[in-house]
Amino acid sequence: MLTVASTPNTPTIEFDSANGVLTIAGKSIAEDSQEFYRPLIEALKEYKIKPCLQTTVNLKLVYFNTSSSKSILDVLRLLESLKSDSEVTINWYYEKEDEDMLEVGEDYSEIVNIPFSMVEVDSL
Repeated sequence: MLTVASTPNTPTIEFDSANGVLTIAGKSIAEDSQEFYRPLIEALKEYKIKPCLQTTVNLKLVYFNTSSSKSILDVLRLLESLKSDSEVTINWYYEKEDEDMLEVGEDYSEIVNIPFSMVEVDSL
């Protein structure tokens, strides 16, 4: 289990590798996003050795900067590499009025070969 508490500039990360559930929630504007996401990348590399049959990812981001966008894509590409051993599903949560976050989720869904579910919510 990997748990990283949120800060004003970084999201909460909860990765329950025993059950194959990853949640990233909040704002991601870390100065060094590669360093911030490194523990998650390492945990996913370890998880890749023996993943659960089903892996569910819940992305509940309200905002992220360009640096974080690259790190999130790195996470998604690593998850994509699991698909031969695990059925990976991405739940992309966005606020009803936030068309930009919906579009970003749709863009990611076209970049990586993982099923995305767009989940509209009143607030994150």
